[in-house]
Amino acid sequence: MLALGAVLTLGACKKKVAPPPPPPPPPPAAPTASLTANPSTVDKGQATTLTWETQNANNVSIDGLGTVEASGSRQVTPEDSTTYHLVAKGPGGTQEATARVTVTQPPPQQPAANPTEEELFNQNVKDIFFDYDKYDVRPDQQAAVQGDATFLNQHANINITLEGHCDERGSTEYNLALGDNRANAAKNALVQAGVAANRIKTISYGKEKPFCTEHTEACWQQNRRGHLVYQK
Repeated sequence: MLALGAVLTLGACKKKVAPPPPPPPPPPAAPTASLTANPSTVDKGQATTLTWETQNANNVSIDGLGTVEASGSRQVTPEDSTTYHLVAKGPGGTQEATARVTVTQPPPQQPAANPTEEELFNQNVKDIFFDYDKYDVRPDQQAAVQGDATFLNQHANINITLEGHCDERGSTEYNLALGDNRANAAKNALVQAGVAANRIKTISYGKEKPFCTEHTEACWQQNRRGHLVYQK
């Protein structure tokens, strides 16, 4: 009994041990950042899209754009090849990312080739159209006659063949004669407008070389014409 009492007394006199202090909080997470450009190569004047994503950052900026949201995208049109630089800052530090956009310069424009005389002829000269079974030049065709004459007078070395054409109605012989009258009527109109007669040769094809083969009035109107053909 005495020994047991002594042990209890000694145990009561010992100091209580303090608990260990709590561990320190973990440091703030470092920011992460990525930046891409799509497409990464563009022609001058074309746009590309910058796309970025960050985490653990409270301040994000991109050169040329300034402060931006933590993640997002923006369309840009750089004038020259550019490296875009992103900086993401947060309590845990700073992270950077870059994206390169290559701007290709268009090749120098080649001077347009001067059109040939025949190309100019085809661009400027118009056919002369006629009414059914007639060969007199209609009033509404006078503008075409004057335009043709003006061009031919400006290009005095060009000779032409005036083809007389008809629609499919009537006999072959009749239409050959009608086509001849139409070719000569168109020639006379050009001569009266100042074109030398020796520059104009006439021929009749009647209904043998139609421009349109449908059996409609709209098609027949296209075939009743004096067709001007460039001659070298």
